[in-house]
Parts: sequence; C-alpha cells; structure tokens
Amino acid sequence: MIYQPPVGARDLLPLDVAQKRWIEDRLEQGFQRWGYHRIITSTVEYLETLMAGGAIDRSTVIELQGSGSQRLGLRPELTASVARAVVTRLATVTYPQRLYYSANVFRQSPQGSHGGQQEYYQAGVELLGAASGTADAEILLLLTDCLNLLGLSESQIILGEAGLTQSLLSVFDPTVRQAVRSAIATLDPLALETLDLSDDLRQRAMLLMDLRGRPEDVLQQVGQLNLNPAQQAIVNRLKSLIDTLRAAGAAGADRVILDLSLIQSFDYYTGIVFEVVGHSDAGYQVLGQGGRYDHLLGVFHPQGKTFPGIGFSLNLETLHQLLLTSAQLPAASPRSDWLVVPTVPQATAAAFAQAQKIREAAALVRVEVELDPDRSPEEIRAIARRRNIDRIAWISAEGLPEIEALTEPGNL
Repeated sequence: MIYQPPVGARDLLPLDVAQKRWIEDRLEQGFQRWGYHRIITSTVEYLETLMAGGAIDRSTVIELQGSGSQRLGLRPELTASVARAVVTRLATVTYPQRLYYSANVFRQSPQGSHGGQQEYYQAGVELLGAASGTADAEILLLLTDCLNLLGLSESQIILGEAGLTQSLLSVFDPTVRQAVRSAIATLDPLALETLDLSDDLRQRAMLLMDLRGRPEDVLQQVGQLNLNPAQQAIVNRLKSLIDTLRAAGAAGADRVILDLSLIQSFDYYTGIVFEVVGHSDAGYQVLGQGGRYDHLLGVFHPQGKTFPGIGFSLNLETLHQLLLTSAQLPAASPRSDWLVVPTVPQATAAAFAQAQKIREAAALVRVEVELDPDRSPEEIRAIARRRNIDRIAWISAEGLPEIEALTEPGNL
C-alpha cells in the first residue's frame, strides 16, 4: 500500500512552509500595527454552531460523529467561531474588539467532483462592536494596507452593499425574488429570461446586474432611481465611505470598484460586502472576501444581545499561487548557520554544549550537530556547502572548537 494524505488534503514541505510563513508574517504585521490581536478558536464545532449564523450551506461542512447524538463539524470558515467565542468567552470586554486569525478551514468538495481540495488556509480580521461608516473605512483601509505589504498594488477591491441590493430587490414578487437574486449574484442574464417578469421588472433586474464601475458613476446611476429614504441613506453612507477612502490618502484607494450586483445567495451580510481580486497570467483570481454582518453575534448570545461586526478573510493558497510569479517569495527554506562536528565520539557531549552556546549568543541562529560519526571531513564539508552552511565548528577530543569558514557555498 502507498500511503498518501486523504483526498482533498496535502502536505506542506519546508519550502512551502517558508513561503506560507512569508505571507502570514506580512499579514500579521499589518493586522498588529492596526491594533488587532490574535484569536485561536476550536477546529471542531457543534454543527448547530456552524449553522446558526445562516451563512453556511450544510453540504459544505465535513461532519463528524460526536458522543451520543451530538453532531460535530470541522469549521468551514472562522467568522461564526470568532462570534461564538466573543459572546461566550469575552462577555466582559470593552468594544470595539479587534481580532485576527490565521488558521486552516475545511469544506466538502462540490458534489460530483473527485479529489477536490478540502483543506484551506485563511488569514483575516473581525472588527466587532462598531457600526459606523468609520469602521467600514478602517476595514477597507486595513485590507489595502495588507495587500500593499504583499506587493499586490494592482489588486482590486470589488465593493457592494448587501442591504441596498436586497432593498432594491424588494420590488420583485417573493415567488421569483430568490431566482432573480441568484441570477444577479451569478451574473446570468439568460436565467432572467426564463423568469415570469414584466418588461419593467426585467429591465430593473438587468440594471441591477450592470451596476458596476467607478463608484461615482455607479452612485450617480443609483441616484436616478426612485429611492425611498432608507435606500437614500445607504447611498449617502456609500458616498461618505468612498470620500473617506480617498481623503485618507490610502495607496490603492482608486482601485475600488463599486458593484451592486455583488451579493451572496444567502442572508448573512447586512451592509457593505467586498471581494479582493488579483490579476495573473491565468486571469482574475478571488484572493479574499468580507463584509458587514450586524446580527450574527446575537445568534450566539444567551439573551440575544447583538453587536455589529465587519471583517474579511484572505485565502493563503490563492495568495501563494499569485505571489509565486512575482519573485517575492523565498526561493529556499532557511539555511542553518553552523554545523558543529564532534571529531571523535568522546567529543559528542562537548559538541552539543558548543552548539547550545552558539544558539544562546544570538536571537535566532540555526545550529546543527553532525550525527554520523563515520563521515569523513571531506564528506561533511561537501554536505555543508550543498546546504549553504558557511561555518563549521570542529570539536576536538578535549572539547575545544576549531572554527572553519566555508567560502564556496553551494545550492540547496
């Protein structure tokens, strides 16, 4: 039998890990300098917890059998887990709470697919307890800052408004509203042709599908509709948000595209929604997504008390694939700085002591001890050069080191 990881999972070898850590380190730097603190939640949740927010399709959850009749699931995303943790474990904290995570998530492969990916890595933030447009601006500015830290200055943020789009859909009869919504969400005009709609309503649906472009242009189009006061208030908030982004002088703020057809097929987001899109030779790639959800925390609160929330998540695998073409990622896993070699078996203890002495002399220095007593000095030097180790400490029988600098490093 040939042992392999389960279908949909994969191993990360040292170079993969070094490149993944490069991405994570820059994202964490961005999160931390905006005042966000890391949270780690359980990988396994009760199925009821995962389904409570209404944002997760049960068919995507990898279910586990708990004790008795309990049903468990591997988390397919982090927002619901963070919301549960905050309202049940952080009940006495002050708000707003700024939290970030970097973790793996699990999703069932689409039905009918074979061997599709089921384990993913995400990094993201949740800003809880702030309902203002200023909080919306902070999240988008933080997202822009993170993209710039990764060198993705050409990426775009596709911005929508779930509340406004849902409100504009209210003119459609409930019997067709979901179908219209799905057609708009998937940009499928042919699906609209199959629906029983009047000419006016069909034209309204096509207009909603085409409301994308420069924020100022889209908002001008929306302003020509017969808006009620609540809808106009949302439009005014969007205008204020765009003005704030530009006035803040954020690098890349001009790459925001307003797209009011950007909606999800489930009721989860209550305000702005957005996707991050990167460009590569393979075309457009969705790097992450996020939005405002102002009712989710109340689902998990014992008394139903709710707090507003907004956040985003970035897909680390997609970022990795995109950045591979940019020559920014490490080309090799970190090399060791020293190789400590006992020249005789009696020098082994002294070699370990010398290695520890070197490690303690600097904040981060990588030191290996030679473990094969039968290797010749020539073999040891050749191996060190191939692994880019440039210093060898030869430990004599008396425990004394002799330092040798290798001047011809090789390639990993």
